[in-house]
Amino acid sequence: MQLQTLIRRRQLRWRTGFITSALLLVFVCFLSLAVGEIFIWPWSAQTGLEQQLLLQLRMPRLLAAVAVGASLAASGAVLQVLLGNPLAEPGVLGISGGASLALVILLFALPFVPTPIVMMAAAMAGAFLFTLILVGLSRRKRVSTARLLLIGVALGILSGAVVTWAFYFSDDLNLRMLMYWLMGSVAGVSWQQLTLLLFVLPVLLWLCLQGRKLDLLMLGEHQAQQLGLDVAASRWRLILVVSLLVGASVALAGVIGFIGLVVPHLLRLALGTENRYLLPLSALCGALLLALADTLARIMLPAAELPVGVVITSLGAPVFIWMLLRSQID
Repeated sequence: MQLQTLIRRRQLRWRTGFITSALLLVFVCFLSLAVGEIFIWPWSAQTGLEQQLLLQLRMPRLLAAVAVGASLAASGAVLQVLLGNPLAEPGVLGISGGASLALVILLFALPFVPTPIVMMAAAMAGAFLFTLILVGLSRRKRVSTARLLLIGVALGILSGAVVTWAFYFSDDLNLRMLMYWLMGSVAGVSWQQLTLLLFVLPVLLWLCLQGRKLDLLMLGEHQAQQLGLDVAASRWRLILVVSLLVGASVALAGVIGFIGLVVPHLLRLALGTENRYLLPLSALCGALLLALADTLARIMLPAAELPVGVVITSLGAPVFIWMLLRSQID
């Protein structure tokens, strides 16, 4: 009886987390569509200007923020299980850096301005290439998890250095605009770019349904194999999906850190480690956090707009430090 009571309490906590996060996300989405230099009721835009602001500017960037936040948070939750390290996330492992490096190389290589679809393909290819490098090193050299994490950090630093050199020696306006975008921004996202969501959303949904496999992997590879899980195939599929989601996120919003690291880690501290619940809730909370940060980035300064990557780091880092200190004290 005590075990059943404990299970019901844990399920109630997860259910409460889902309901609360969903309600908050709906409120933040309404807030994002409504606030700005002109306040607009989303369901009753009257003038042509209000309709244009709502449909061509605010709605696309809100959808981009929700999709990117969900993708990064779910990807971070998966990487933390695959690598057995709570510090693992796409930015720390250099996967986001690989996507940004591919975009900068593309702008230097092509004599014309690439289309958004080409930029998205380049970002996904860069993320996938860096992921293959990490996986190849881990399989051939049997690199430990900690050393693999350090290799990912080194790759991220290397890609950041190359991007910085490119900006330093370039006087191209496109590259200077790209520098602001790489700080993390969903400003200017168009409906044409959002066609990428037709690919991202099914992949993200599939990833959120892989929680039971991750629960088995947390028991250990040998135990997971004994329970019927093809560990090698599952690991490769998860890594491929994570790299594609990260590449698509970088293509839409630039390099945004912190979400994939903090959101799943704090949810584990607060609610537990059941990945079948953690993955979809991480996606929901990641979408909520990035949508809120983007709304604040638009309204914090009256005559300017902050990069959302800076806002989300400023919001989240103190909370993360407080939670770590609180959990250590407890």
